[in-house]
Amino acid sequence: MNKSLFSALVSACCITLSPLAISASAPFAIAIHGGAGTIEKSRFTPEQQQAYRSKLKEAVETGYKVLEQGGESLDAVTAAINVLENSPYFNAGRGAVYTYDGSHELDASIMDGRDRQAGAVAGVKHIENPINLARLVMEESVHVMLSGQGAEEFAKEQGVPLVENNLFDTDNRYKALLKAKEKLDKAKATSKEYQAAHRALPVNYKMGTVGAVALDKNGNLAAGTSTGGMTAKRFGRIGDAPVIGAGTFAENASCAVSATGHGEYFIRYNVAADICARVKYQSKTIAQAGDEVINSVLKPIGGTGGVIIVDSKGNISLPFNTSGMYRASKSNTQATYVAIFKDE
Repeated sequence: MNKSLFSALVSACCITLSPLAISASAPFAIAIHGGAGTIEKSRFTPEQQQAYRSKLKEAVETGYKVLEQGGESLDAVTAAINVLENSPYFNAGRGAVYTYDGSHELDASIMDGRDRQAGAVAGVKHIENPINLARLVMEESVHVMLSGQGAEEFAKEQGVPLVENNLFDTDNRYKALLKAKEKLDKAKATSKEYQAAHRALPVNYKMGTVGAVALDKNGNLAAGTSTGGMTAKRFGRIGDAPVIGAGTFAENASCAVSATGHGEYFIRYNVAADICARVKYQSKTIAQAGDEVINSVLKPIGGTGGVIIVDSKGNISLPFNTSGMYRASKSNTQATYVAIFKDE
Protein backbone atom coordinates (compact mmCIF):
# COMPACT_ATOMS: atom_id res chain seq x y z
CA MET A 1 0.00 0.00 0.00
CA ASN A 2 1.47 3.39 -0.95
CA LYS A 3 2.00 6.06 1.68
CA SER A 4 -0.60 8.49 0.34
CA LEU A 5 -3.35 5.85 0.38
CA PHE A 6 -2.34 4.74 3.90
CA SER A 7 -2.44 8.35 5.13
CA ALA A 8 -5.86 8.85 3.59
CA LEU A 9 -7.20 5.74 5.36
CA VAL A 10 -5.74 6.83 8.70
CA SER A 11 -7.28 10.28 8.30
CA ALA A 12 -10.65 8.77 7.47
CA CYS A 13 -10.47 6.55 10.57
CA CYS A 14 -9.56 9.48 12.74
CA ILE A 15 -12.48 11.50 11.44
CA THR A 16 -14.87 8.61 12.03
CA LEU A 17 -13.65 8.01 15.59
CA SER A 18 -13.27 11.67 16.54
CA PRO A 19 -15.00 12.56 19.84
CA LEU A 20 -16.37 15.64 18.15
CA ALA A 21 -18.03 13.55 15.48
CA ILE A 22 -19.43 11.16 18.07
CA SER A 23 -20.83 13.95 20.26
CA ALA A 24 -22.38 15.67 17.28
CA SER A 25 -24.61 12.66 16.68
CA ALA A 26 -25.19 11.82 20.36
CA PRO A 27 -28.69 12.38 21.73
CA PHE A 28 -29.35 15.08 24.32
CA ALA A 29 -32.60 16.10 25.96
CA ILE A 30 -34.22 17.99 28.81
CA ALA A 31 -37.62 18.01 30.47
CA ILE A 32 -38.95 20.26 33.23
CA HIS A 33 -42.03 20.52 35.40
CA GLY A 34 -43.58 23.25 37.48
CA GLY A 35 -45.95 21.14 39.54
CA ALA A 36 -49.03 18.97 39.04
CA GLY A 37 -52.52 19.29 40.47
CA THR A 38 -56.06 20.45 39.83
CA ILE A 39 -55.03 22.73 37.00
CA GLU A 40 -58.09 23.60 34.91
CA LYS A 41 -58.46 25.93 31.94
CA SER A 42 -61.46 27.67 33.48
CA ARG A 43 -59.22 29.07 36.22
CA PHE A 44 -56.86 30.84 33.82
CA THR A 45 -57.22 34.03 31.84
CA PRO A 46 -55.52 33.96 28.43
CA GLU A 47 -52.87 36.30 29.86
CA GLN A 48 -52.17 34.01 32.81
CA GLN A 49 -51.86 31.01 30.55
CA GLN A 50 -49.41 32.84 28.35
CA ALA A 51 -47.34 33.95 31.34
CA TYR A 52 -46.98 30.38 32.62
CA ARG A 53 -46.20 29.01 29.17
CA SER A 54 -43.59 31.69 28.55
CA LYS A 55 -41.80 30.92 31.81
CA LEU A 56 -41.86 27.17 31.15
CA LYS A 57 -40.47 27.78 27.66
CA GLU A 58 -37.75 30.03 29.07
CA ALA A 59 -36.73 27.41 31.62
CA VAL A 60 -36.55 24.46 29.23
CA GLU A 61 -34.71 26.44 26.56
CA THR A 62 -32.25 27.79 29.12
CA GLY A 63 -31.35 24.23 30.06
CA TYR A 64 -31.37 23.06 26.45
CA LYS A 65 -28.89 25.76 25.46
CA VAL A 66 -26.42 24.39 28.01
CA LEU A 67 -26.74 20.91 26.49
CA GLU A 68 -26.59 22.16 22.92
CA GLN A 69 -23.29 23.87 23.64
CA GLY A 70 -21.84 20.65 25.04
CA GLY A 71 -22.46 21.42 28.70
CA GLU A 72 -23.14 18.88 31.42
CA SER A 73 -26.59 17.63 32.35
CA LEU A 74 -26.04 18.84 35.94
CA ASP A 75 -25.51 22.38 34.67
CA ALA A 76 -28.59 22.18 32.44
CA VAL A 77 -30.76 20.94 35.31
CA THR A 78 -29.49 23.66 37.66
CA ALA A 79 -29.96 26.44 35.09
CA ALA A 80 -33.51 25.37 34.24
CA ILE A 81 -34.55 25.06 37.87
CA ASN A 82 -33.05 28.47 38.70
CA VAL A 83 -35.43 30.05 36.16
CA LEU A 84 -38.39 28.39 37.89
CA GLU A 85 -37.14 29.18 41.40
CA ASN A 86 -36.79 32.84 40.45
CA SER A 87 -40.39 33.04 39.21
CA PRO A 88 -43.35 33.73 41.55
CA TYR A 89 -45.56 31.45 39.44
CA PHE A 90 -44.25 28.18 40.87
CA ASN A 91 -44.01 26.69 44.36
CA ALA A 92 -40.24 26.94 44.72
CA GLY A 93 -37.91 29.81 45.57
CA ARG A 94 -39.70 33.11 45.15
CA GLY A 95 -43.08 31.45 44.67
CA ALA A 96 -42.85 29.23 47.74
CA VAL A 97 -46.01 28.58 49.73
CA TYR A 98 -46.42 29.55 53.39
CA THR A 99 -46.12 27.30 56.42
CA TYR A 100 -48.91 27.30 59.01
CA ASP A 101 -46.93 29.87 61.01
CA GLY A 102 -46.61 32.25 58.06
CA SER A 103 -43.03 31.69 56.96
CA HIS A 104 -41.36 29.71 54.16
CA GLU A 105 -39.32 26.50 54.37
CA LEU A 106 -37.68 25.28 51.18
CA ASP A 107 -36.33 21.90 50.08
CA ALA A 108 -34.28 20.73 47.07
CA SER A 109 -32.17 17.86 45.79
CA ILE A 110 -29.97 17.00 42.83
CA MET A 111 -28.42 13.74 41.58
CA ASP A 112 -25.65 12.85 39.14
CA GLY A 113 -26.38 9.79 37.01
CA ARG A 114 -22.70 9.02 36.45
CA ASP A 115 -21.97 7.80 39.96
CA ARG A 116 -25.23 8.35 41.89
CA GLN A 117 -23.68 11.20 43.84
CA ALA A 118 -26.42 13.37 45.32
CA GLY A 119 -27.03 16.42 47.45
CA ALA A 120 -30.10 17.76 49.24
CA VAL A 121 -31.26 20.47 51.61
CA ALA A 122 -34.45 20.56 53.65
CA GLY A 123 -36.23 23.21 55.67
CA VAL A 124 -33.99 26.11 54.67
CA LYS A 125 -35.46 29.57 55.17
CA HIS A 126 -32.85 31.99 53.86
CA ILE A 127 -31.52 30.46 50.63
CA GLU A 128 -32.61 32.16 47.41
CA ASN A 129 -31.91 29.17 45.15
CA PRO A 130 -32.05 25.92 47.16
CA ILE A 131 -31.07 23.76 44.16
CA ASN A 132 -27.70 25.53 44.06
CA LEU A 133 -27.10 24.75 47.72
CA ALA A 134 -28.13 21.12 47.18
CA ARG A 135 -25.50 20.89 44.47
CA LEU A 136 -22.88 22.35 46.81
CA VAL A 137 -23.80 19.71 49.38
CA MET A 138 -23.17 17.06 46.71
CA GLU A 139 -19.92 18.52 45.46
CA GLU A 140 -18.36 20.18 48.51
CA SER A 141 -19.46 18.14 51.52
CA VAL A 142 -19.17 14.54 52.67
CA HIS A 143 -22.94 14.31 53.19
CA VAL A 144 -26.06 13.86 51.07
CA MET A 145 -28.69 15.83 53.00
CA LEU A 146 -28.41 18.86 55.28
CA SER A 147 -31.33 20.54 57.01
CA GLY A 148 -32.41 23.81 58.54
CA GLN A 149 -29.87 25.90 60.41
CA GLY A 150 -27.06 23.44 59.72
CA ALA A 151 -27.63 23.67 55.98
CA GLU A 152 -27.50 27.45 56.23
CA GLU A 153 -24.28 27.35 58.25
CA PHE A 154 -22.80 25.23 55.46
CA ALA A 155 -24.12 27.77 52.92
CA LYS A 156 -22.28 30.59 54.70
CA GLU A 157 -19.05 28.59 54.69
CA GLN A 158 -19.47 28.14 50.95
CA GLY A 159 -20.00 31.87 50.40
CA VAL A 160 -23.72 31.61 49.67
CA PRO A 161 -25.47 34.77 50.88
CA LEU A 162 -28.46 34.38 53.19
CA VAL A 163 -31.61 36.34 52.31
CA GLU A 164 -34.54 37.53 54.36
CA ASN A 165 -37.40 35.04 54.51
CA ASN A 166 -39.86 37.66 53.27
CA LEU A 167 -38.11 37.54 49.88
CA PHE A 168 -40.46 34.63 49.19
CA ASP A 169 -43.67 36.49 50.13
CA THR A 170 -46.37 36.67 47.46
CA ASP A 171 -49.99 37.80 47.73
CA ASN A 172 -51.57 34.77 46.06
CA ARG A 173 -49.65 32.30 48.26
CA TYR A 174 -50.66 34.25 51.37
CA LYS A 175 -54.31 34.13 50.34
CA ALA A 176 -53.93 30.38 49.84
CA LEU A 177 -52.58 30.09 53.39
CA LEU A 178 -55.55 31.99 54.82
CA LYS A 179 -57.97 29.74 52.93
CA ALA A 180 -56.14 26.63 54.07
CA LYS A 181 -56.19 27.73 57.73
CA GLU A 182 -59.88 28.54 57.45
CA LYS A 183 -60.57 25.05 56.11
CA LEU A 184 -58.43 23.50 58.84
CA ASP A 185 -60.32 25.43 61.52
CA LYS A 186 -63.68 24.27 60.12
CA ALA A 187 -62.45 20.68 60.05
CA LYS A 188 -61.29 20.95 63.65
CA ALA A 189 -64.84 21.84 64.65
CA THR A 190 -65.92 18.32 63.76
CA SER A 191 -62.67 16.53 64.60
CA LYS A 192 -60.03 17.45 67.14
CA GLU A 193 -57.40 15.39 65.34
CA TYR A 194 -54.81 17.22 63.28
CA GLN A 195 -54.52 14.35 60.80
CA ALA A 196 -58.22 14.29 60.07
CA ALA A 197 -58.35 18.06 59.69
CA HIS A 198 -55.38 18.07 57.34
CA ARG A 199 -56.88 15.32 55.17
CA ALA A 200 -59.88 17.59 54.65
CA LEU A 201 -57.72 20.08 52.73
CA PRO A 202 -58.09 20.05 48.93
CA VAL A 203 -55.26 18.18 47.22
CA ASN A 204 -53.79 21.35 45.67
CA TYR A 205 -52.70 22.54 49.11
CA LYS A 206 -50.53 19.42 49.39
CA MET A 207 -48.49 19.64 46.23
CA GLY A 208 -46.39 21.91 44.07
CA THR A 209 -42.78 21.55 43.03
CA VAL A 210 -40.40 22.33 40.18
CA GLY A 211 -37.86 20.02 38.64
CA ALA A 212 -35.70 19.12 35.67
CA VAL A 213 -34.10 16.03 34.16
CA ALA A 214 -31.50 16.02 31.41
CA LEU A 215 -29.23 13.91 29.23
CA ASP A 216 -26.07 15.53 27.90
CA LYS A 217 -24.00 14.73 24.80
CA ASN A 218 -21.61 12.61 26.86
CA GLY A 219 -24.45 10.28 27.85
CA ASN A 220 -24.73 11.51 31.43
CA LEU A 221 -28.09 11.86 33.12
CA ALA A 222 -29.02 14.22 35.96
CA ALA A 223 -32.15 15.13 37.91
CA GLY A 224 -33.09 17.93 40.27
CA THR A 225 -36.15 19.01 42.25
CA SER A 226 -36.96 22.11 44.29
CA THR A 227 -40.03 23.08 46.32
CA GLY A 228 -41.61 25.36 48.86
CA GLY A 229 -43.44 22.37 50.27
CA MET A 230 -47.06 22.15 51.35
CA THR A 231 -49.35 25.07 52.15
CA ALA A 232 -49.94 25.34 55.92
CA LYS A 233 -47.40 22.62 56.69
CA ARG A 234 -46.38 22.26 60.35
CA PHE A 235 -43.78 20.66 62.58
CA GLY A 236 -40.94 21.04 60.09
CA ARG A 237 -42.66 18.77 57.56
CA ILE A 238 -40.44 17.58 54.70
CA GLY A 239 -41.85 16.11 51.50
CA ASP A 240 -40.38 14.02 48.73
CA ALA A 241 -38.48 16.77 46.86
CA PRO A 242 -35.24 16.47 48.87
CA VAL A 243 -35.51 12.70 49.34
CA ILE A 244 -33.25 10.80 46.94
CA GLY A 245 -35.23 7.93 45.41
CA ALA A 246 -38.60 9.50 46.19
CA GLY A 247 -38.64 12.89 44.47
CA THR A 248 -35.33 12.74 42.60
CA PHE A 249 -33.28 9.96 41.05
CA ALA A 250 -30.71 9.64 38.26
CA GLU A 251 -28.59 6.76 37.04
CA ASN A 252 -26.95 6.45 33.65
CA ALA A 253 -27.88 2.76 33.48
CA SER A 254 -31.59 3.53 33.61
CA CYS A 255 -33.09 7.02 33.69
CA ALA A 256 -33.48 10.36 35.43
CA VAL A 257 -36.69 11.30 37.26
CA SER A 258 -38.06 14.36 39.04
CA ALA A 259 -41.42 14.11 40.78
CA THR A 260 -44.20 16.45 41.78
CA GLY A 261 -47.23 15.60 43.86
CA HIS A 262 -48.43 14.66 47.33
CA GLY A 263 -45.00 14.00 48.80
CA GLU A 264 -45.99 11.56 51.52
CA TYR A 265 -47.09 9.03 48.89
CA PHE A 266 -43.98 9.56 46.78
CA ILE A 267 -41.80 8.90 49.82
CA ARG A 268 -43.69 5.78 50.91
CA TYR A 269 -43.59 4.29 47.43
CA ASN A 270 -40.05 5.39 46.54
CA VAL A 271 -41.45 6.65 43.25
CA ALA A 272 -38.45 8.03 41.38
CA ALA A 273 -36.19 5.07 42.11
CA ASP A 274 -39.01 2.59 41.46
CA ILE A 275 -39.48 3.93 37.94
CA CYS A 276 -35.77 3.62 37.16
CA ALA A 277 -35.64 0.14 38.68
CA ARG A 278 -38.41 -1.03 36.35
CA VAL A 279 -36.43 0.34 33.41
CA LYS A 280 -33.18 -1.25 34.58
CA TYR A 281 -34.31 -4.65 35.83
CA GLN A 282 -37.52 -5.29 33.87
CA SER A 283 -36.41 -3.70 30.58
CA LYS A 284 -39.47 -1.44 30.58
CA THR A 285 -39.49 1.75 28.53
CA ILE A 286 -39.67 4.94 30.57
CA ALA A 287 -43.23 5.43 29.23
CA GLN A 288 -44.26 2.01 30.52
CA ALA A 289 -42.49 2.36 33.86
CA GLY A 290 -43.78 5.86 34.48
CA ASP A 291 -47.36 4.96 33.62
CA GLU A 292 -47.30 1.89 35.85
CA VAL A 293 -46.06 3.76 38.90
CA ILE A 294 -48.12 6.93 38.48
CA ASN A 295 -51.40 5.36 37.37
CA SER A 296 -51.34 1.77 38.63
CA VAL A 297 -49.40 2.10 41.90
CA LEU A 298 -50.10 5.63 43.16
CA LYS A 299 -53.52 6.54 41.81
CA PRO A 300 -55.48 3.64 43.38
CA ILE A 301 -54.22 4.54 46.85
CA GLY A 302 -54.82 8.29 46.48
CA GLY A 303 -51.34 9.35 45.46
CA THR A 304 -51.74 12.31 43.13
CA GLY A 305 -49.03 13.90 41.02
CA GLY A 306 -46.67 13.19 38.16
CA VAL A 307 -43.08 12.80 37.05
CA ILE A 308 -40.77 13.82 34.24
CA ILE A 309 -38.39 11.18 32.89
CA VAL A 310 -35.47 11.09 30.45
CA ASP A 311 -33.52 7.96 29.54
CA SER A 312 -30.03 7.35 28.17
CA LYS A 313 -31.28 7.43 24.57
CA GLY A 314 -32.91 10.84 24.92
CA ASN A 315 -36.47 9.54 25.18
CA ILE A 316 -38.82 11.69 27.25
CA SER A 317 -41.96 10.77 29.19
CA LEU A 318 -44.18 13.08 31.25
CA PRO A 319 -46.92 11.01 32.97
CA PHE A 320 -49.29 12.43 35.60
CA ASN A 321 -52.64 11.45 37.13
CA THR A 322 -54.06 14.92 37.83
CA SER A 323 -55.99 17.32 35.59
CA GLY A 324 -52.80 19.15 34.70
CA MET A 325 -49.06 19.46 35.10
CA TYR A 326 -46.92 22.43 34.13
CA ARG A 327 -44.35 20.83 31.84
CA ALA A 328 -41.99 21.36 28.92
CA SER A 329 -39.37 19.38 27.04
CA LYS A 330 -36.91 19.62 24.19
CA SER A 331 -34.29 17.38 22.59
CA ASN A 332 -32.02 17.28 19.58
CA THR A 333 -34.82 15.41 17.77
CA GLN A 334 -37.87 17.13 19.31
CA ALA A 335 -38.90 20.77 19.09
CA THR A 336 -39.82 22.73 22.21
CA TYR A 337 -42.98 21.31 23.78
CA VAL A 338 -44.86 23.29 26.43
CA ALA A 339 -48.12 22.19 28.05
CA ILE A 340 -50.26 22.69 31.12
CA PHE A 341 -53.48 20.71 30.75
CA LYS A 342 -54.10 16.99 30.35
CA ASP A 343 -55.45 17.16 26.79
CA GLU A 344 -52.33 18.79 25.33
